[in-house]
Amino acid sequence: MLALGLAVVPDLAQLLPLLYLALFSHDGWTVLLAYANALPGYEPALSPVVTELTHHLHCVMHSALVAGVVTAISWMWLGRFWIPLLGWWSHILIDVFTHSAEFYPSPVFYPVTYWGFDGLAWNTPWFMVANYLSMSIVAVLVWRRR
Repeated sequence: MLALGLAVVPDLAQLLPLLYLALFSHDGWTVLLAYANALPGYEPALSPVVTELTHHLHCVMHSALVAGVVTAISWMWLGRFWIPLLGWWSHILIDVFTHSAEFYPSPVFYPVTYWGFDGLAWNTPWFMVANYLSMSIVAVLVWRRR
């Protein structure tokens, strides 16, 4: 269950500055919802500080180098690989191939470079259908096994 939580943390972490805005500004919830549902090129205008924070949090949480350092530190501390980190690693691996260069490419080698693989955008309609259908099938299979 913890691995599942760590699988969603990379996308939630970059929303922290927007969550702060949502809590402490009059139109914050509107901005947060607009940002979360934006298509490429239609993101709401944000202050330079919030733009930089969301950008760098995205980069940090989608970097295999950062995840590698965290994995190495946890391994040295625990003396073994901490299995829940597979959630974070799976998120990075999936995002590398499901984000286009136009919309949040995953910078797998950040902070060395911002380069990200130009993959198939996750919000491509046929891919979204296939993705949610496959997740539904897996959920049903897991539920039936219990």
